[in-house]
Amino acid sequence: MNSGSVKKSVIIETDLEKAWIKISKIAKLDWLEGQKSTKFLGEKKTGVGAKRLISFEDGSKVEEHVVGWKPKEYFSYIAVSGLPLEAYHATISIEKNKTKSIKVTWESYFAAKTTKAEFDEFVEFLSNFYAQSLKNLREKF
Repeated sequence: MNSGSVKKSVIIETDLEKAWIKISKIAKLDWLEGQKSTKFLGEKKTGVGAKRLISFEDGSKVEEHVVGWKPKEYFSYIAVSGLPLEAYHATISIEKNKTKSIKVTWESYFAAKTTKAEFDEFVEFLSNFYAQSLKNLREKF
């Protein structure tokens, strides 16, 4: 079993309130690289227990469940299907950086039963995916 983590951050010229409003809309992912559509699975739209299904332009789909939620600070989620992993837990957090800017950090931990080469390739893909998605998010402000 291989395990690893990816952590990427971006500084955005906005205030904490505006950033949280954008990030906490977990099914409005116009900044997510390659995202085609996202829909809720169930009635809950925010907080622990909210579930979403993200469809990507390449035809893949990932189901995620929110497992941690602290308004204006972070939310955490797990992927329950759609990734080549045995386990995946991620957190997107925001914090004031300085006047008129915030820092958004996206960090995940995961494990997979793959070869080392396949795992390393996935880690590189995920790292690039996070970096580009966070760049897209910054451009939305």
